[in-house]
Amino acid sequence: MTDKNAHQDQETIDFGYQQVKRQEKESLVANVFHSVAAKYDLMNDVMSMGIHRIWKRFTIDCSGVRPGQKVLDLAGGTGDLTAKFSRLVGERGEVVLADINNSMLKVGRDKLRDKGIVGNVSYVQANAEALPFPDDHFDCITIAFGLRNVTDKDAALRSMFRVLKPGGRLLVLEFSKPVAEPLSKVYDAYSFHVLPKMGQLIVNDPDSYRYLAESIRMHPDQETLKGMMEQAGFEQASYYNLTGGIVALHRGYKF
Repeated sequence: MTDKNAHQDQETIDFGYQQVKRQEKESLVANVFHSVAAKYDLMNDVMSMGIHRIWKRFTIDCSGVRPGQKVLDLAGGTGDLTAKFSRLVGERGEVVLADINNSMLKVGRDKLRDKGIVGNVSYVQANAEALPFPDDHFDCITIAFGLRNVTDKDAALRSMFRVLKPGGRLLVLEFSKPVAEPLSKVYDAYSFHVLPKMGQLIVNDPDSYRYLAESIRMHPDQETLKGMMEQAGFEQASYYNLTGGIVALHRGYKF
């Protein structure tokens, strides 16, 4: 690799299938989620035919969260996981719903308050790469469908490791790579032809959903992400393929 190419690799990063300046990606991703925030829950139900609820329930079941614990729901968006964790940790526990996007955070806060979920939930606008929390603070961190949008995923994983307590665990729920070629072809056709049309019809924004499809393809596969977690310091890293690998749940521990 030439010095010029090495410099270019450091200065640019993927935004879907485009290469953009590293410092521009955060604002470009922000624009996507400002656009889709108001109908994010509706689109999740339509896009996944409701299956995202099963994926999230599995994440909760694998979390091992108990009463009195502290949980960080990172890139928590509209608060699906936060709502469930709030009930699990109880009055003595704490759940922080954190998201870098203030539009998503506002939708999540309004939704949870409308459900009467108050008291043990707080809201923080935060960048996953530089979390504004003390060392060794949380018993569990989840990040669901958010890691692929982070500019520096390695920095984010290190930041999550720092704020976890010893004995704590990270769960990463994210779109991944289908394990069977026929499923992969069907999934590609759905992602690149159907999703943008849904985005056009429901939120009048096909480009954001085209980006979301592309960002899924650019995200590290199951084994690569497992290796990245281990590199960040997590031990006993493992993953579960869900719906044929369309989604994977990665889990790792801090000891």
